[in-house]
Amino acid sequence: MEQHWLMRPRTIRRLWVGGVIVLGLTVLGEYLVDRHPHFSFDQLPGFSAIFGFLACVGLILVAKLIGLALKRADTYYEDGPDE
Repeated sequence: MEQHWLMRPRTIRRLWVGGVIVLGLTVLGEYLVDRHPHFSFDQLPGFSAIFGFLACVGLILVAKLIGLALKRADTYYEDGPDE
């Protein structure tokens, strides 16, 4: 039986390479746009990419913490009120 195309090592490598290329082009694209920074750190090259990545990581961590707080046992719906 053949693997799903997203599970093949060659496809995974191509997706990683494609993602890195797209991210690199995004950072290079900042030099083509006339930016109007409000703060001194806004002037740093790649600031938007770094800020977006850190915001994404922060959202994932907050979601994991919320998931831990709201987690129920696997048998939550199997236990009746009489038990």
